[in-house]
Amino acid sequence: MQRAYGLCMPPADTGASAVIVRAGASPSSSPVSLSSSSDDSRIAPGDPGYRRMSFALFAAGVATFALLYSTQALLPAISDGLGVTADQASWTVSGATGGLALAVVPLSALSERFGRRAMMTAALCVAALLGLLVPFAPDLGWLTGLRVAQGVALAGVPASAMAYLAEEVRPKALVGAVGLFVAGNAIGGMTGRILAGWVAQAWDWRAGLASVGVLAVVCAVVFRLLIPKARHFSPGSVAPRDLARTVGRHLSDPLLVRLYLIGALFMTVFGAVYTVIGYRLAAAPFSLPQGLVGSVFLVYLVGTLSSAAAGRLVGRLGRRGALYLAMSTTTLGLLLTLASSLTAVLLGLVLITAGFFAGHAVASSSVSRAATTGRAQASALYQTAYYLGSSVGGTVGALAFRAGGWDGVIVLGLVAMVGAASITLYATRKALVERRVSVRA
Repeated sequence: MQRAYGLCMPPADTGASAVIVRAGASPSSSPVSLSSSSDDSRIAPGDPGYRRMSFALFAAGVATFALLYSTQALLPAISDGLGVTADQASWTVSGATGGLALAVVPLSALSERFGRRAMMTAALCVAALLGLLVPFAPDLGWLTGLRVAQGVALAGVPASAMAYLAEEVRPKALVGAVGLFVAGNAIGGMTGRILAGWVAQAWDWRAGLASVGVLAVVCAVVFRLLIPKARHFSPGSVAPRDLARTVGRHLSDPLLVRLYLIGALFMTVFGAVYTVIGYRLAAAPFSLPQGLVGSVFLVYLVGTLSSAAAGRLVGRLGRRGALYLAMSTTTLGLLLTLASSLTAVLLGLVLITAGFFAGHAVASSSVSRAATTGRAQASALYQTAYYLGSSVGGTVGALAFRAGGWDGVIVLGLVAMVGAASITLYATRKALVERRVSVRA
């Protein structure tokens, strides 16, 4: 009955033990215990390797989000430069996130064989090199194709990072460690967009994309120099049958499915809002130049704070309570952006960003704790749902903007938040029923 609490999971601060059996391992294989007796060999805050690991994964998060959304702040300039509409240009974002969503499960399986560290290093290097080629795309077709390839390459980072943390970090410190990685995502998303926006204003959108490629190369080098060697990884099977069995097991777990849906719905809102916001701010009544449009993404700093604080929120409110707070914050932000005041719109973006990153940190770390076998695949499925949500949000959000203006985007976001709240409410009611049954027993 313990899985019925906190979105059917043990609270973050209980220190409850768990057992991990690696995907593909035989039943006779020795499980890796996360009980308190084996935690001493894992990294914890204050250990020498914890800071290096944090900086390395922070750099990986910066590179991943800077590259993945490098075209998002430049969409109005790309539309003008290539003579395409907003929904057509949005494919340069949706293509990258869609490529990542499709490749994340296969690449996470390869990380079971070759190691998380090796997979993340290769993924960052390939994606950064593609980032240097993207600015030379002659038309929208080539640009979108290169962005899809970039998304496929980046698929090696998120799930491998989550699995690396689950294996190397003590369970009590896991939410905080994941929060730091997500904070790197926030900084990368912000830095990439701001850098690209101001460089594009000074030169053009191609130069803006090139600057993000250079940033990613630097981050890839930093990651490789700092990331500690894995001490708790042992190779697992990558046989298709084993992978299909592991994936099927995760998709039949109601808790994991709920977490996947919540992550996807949060990202649908985020993808829709930030794909379209540049068009709204560049048009009347705001009429902001490209540099200032890119600077709007400074609100990502709020995401850094909210994701890093996710562990404390869970400790005070429980996992479901933290999710309710994240959803409420995001919903209020959506409503505020309907105002014609730039101040109100910016405040709305702050609330959307804070709510999104807090919800994402809670949901993604819950997946890492909930999966008792094949953690890389469990995290990969979360990333698949999460980035499919981004692709759907970006594309459908652009279509909604074309059909109904900003109001259409907000309707899409509110529907997604109602869906996420309904899933969490179902988990709450289920937990209460199971608690009553256990008390009577």
